[in-house]
Amino acid sequence: MPQAPIRLVDRRPNVSAEELLEGFTPSERFGEVSFDTYIPDPNQPSQAHAVEALRDFSQTVGGSGKSGFFSKLFGKGAKDSSTSGIYLDGGFGVGKTHLLASLFHAVPGPKAFGTFVEYTNLVGALTFRKTVEALSSYQLVCIDEFELDDPGDTVLMSRLMRELSDAGVKLAATSNTLPGSLGEGRFAAADFKREIQVLADQFEVIRVDGEDYRHRGLPDAPQPISDAEFDAALGHRFGSSSAVAVDDFDQLIEHLSRVHPSRYRQLVAGLDGIAWRNVSTITSQAVALRFVVLADRLYDRDLPIISSGVPFDRVFTEEMMAGGYQKKYYRAVSRLTALAREGLLEESNPK
Repeated sequence: MPQAPIRLVDRRPNVSAEELLEGFTPSERFGEVSFDTYIPDPNQPSQAHAVEALRDFSQTVGGSGKSGFFSKLFGKGAKDSSTSGIYLDGGFGVGKTHLLASLFHAVPGPKAFGTFVEYTNLVGALTFRKTVEALSSYQLVCIDEFELDDPGDTVLMSRLMRELSDAGVKLAATSNTLPGSLGEGRFAAADFKREIQVLADQFEVIRVDGEDYRHRGLPDAPQPISDAEFDAALGHRFGSSSAVAVDDFDQLIEHLSRVHPSRYRQLVAGLDGIAWRNVSTITSQAVALRFVVLADRLYDRDLPIISSGVPFDRVFTEEMMAGGYQKKYYRAVSRLTALAREGLLEESNPK
């Protein structure tokens, strides 16, 4: 056990606007990727095509004489054939985030990389106008996992992208796929264009084909440890010198409502692992959506989890897993399961 107990419920990070923006970089998992480290599947030609398309697009970022969106349509800039944005459309597990992070690393700054949810949270923390002002001077804004399951957030992000494009900012995004979209391997470019409206013509949509995660199914979550074994397992896995946050799950879930999701990255900063007692099924959608954001931030930092209670494939209700936000919940279960597997490794893993 850590000598000085740590609890997430005791943390209330205060984060400035500058600190929030500094966090908009690829996670540690994608901190050093490049186009050269992406290995296209020879059976999927679209993957190699996507690499080349992004390499070409990277050459348009940071050039002189940037022109706004409307000037490109109606002014002299209309002769410029380069698009304001590029959009990777494909299923999960085909490397879209790897490619997007590679683009981020390949171009000059200032630049930003974050998930769709992180940008909506940024607007919530700063206000829409201050977010536009902060990002309008950037060379590139990357939006990972663009989501179409919340009409309000979709309209918000469409407006943000439209104003950034008008300011001359290059945009790059990846799309999401709902697990229950029967007969549809990925959402259609036409659907994306209807949502983005006038921005549509400024985006080059690139398909990235590959095995869709829906055909693989969710991995079985490992069985949690018993309450009686909790402390011993925690000490065996992490040793005495690691910074591990140990919380009762119900208290943690309540605490998340008092911390803005834009601060969850700082909430888990400096930790080596996570331990939760008595994990239970979440029944409130608002609570579940906040927990999804926390799961993403834990996965970004690759923090092993030890837990007792229900396994993570039961942390959301069946109705949630079949509802409009199912994509978020499928992703969270998959990521939490991976971290739980790391938490059950036999050897101590001090960092």
